[in-house]
Amino acid sequence: MTRHRFRGDAQSPATRITQEIIARLEAGTKPWIKPWRGVPISRPLRACGTPYRGMNVFWLWMVADMCGYASSYWMTYNQAQKLGAQVRKGEKSTIAIFYKSYTKEIEAPDTGETSEEARRVLKAYPVFNADQVENLPERFHPAATLDLVEPEGRELELDAFFGVLPAVLRHQGDEAY
Repeated sequence: MTRHRFRGDAQSPATRITQEIIARLEAGTKPWIKPWRGVPISRPLRACGTPYRGMNVFWLWMVADMCGYASSYWMTYNQAQKLGAQVRKGEKSTIAIFYKSYTKEIEAPDTGETSEEARRVLKAYPVFNADQVENLPERFHPAATLDLVEPEGRELELDAFFGVLPAVLRHQGDEAY
């Protein structure tokens, strides 16, 4: 997966998204087919709970699947801060896009006649999935549809041994690493 960087990236949002889709297809993955992951499937949601629309739905689903995110919620760094949360050190943002088309009345400088001109705005802004953010309220993390099963034969000595290792253990997604 390509690292999702926002600052300093000169590519347009359309180019970045297109390149990622092509990379998924070349890798043999159809990014529009959502695999079963054991969590409720929802449209990507803004921090306020409003669903994303348009290309953001497809794009954020694809990024969530590639990164193993279980949460449907996406937010900017500032939105996380306002919720009293913090983006984990080292986490990379991806982009969400804002598109708007509108008409504006323009006055010709030489004749003074007015006419309508079509305009379009395409902007990208960096967002993080709730799984990348610490100390968020519980509503930002979906409950798994399957209960975790404790394996048979678990040994307390092994738990104690692994418990003192200086490793960061995070539970997210549907694959073990």
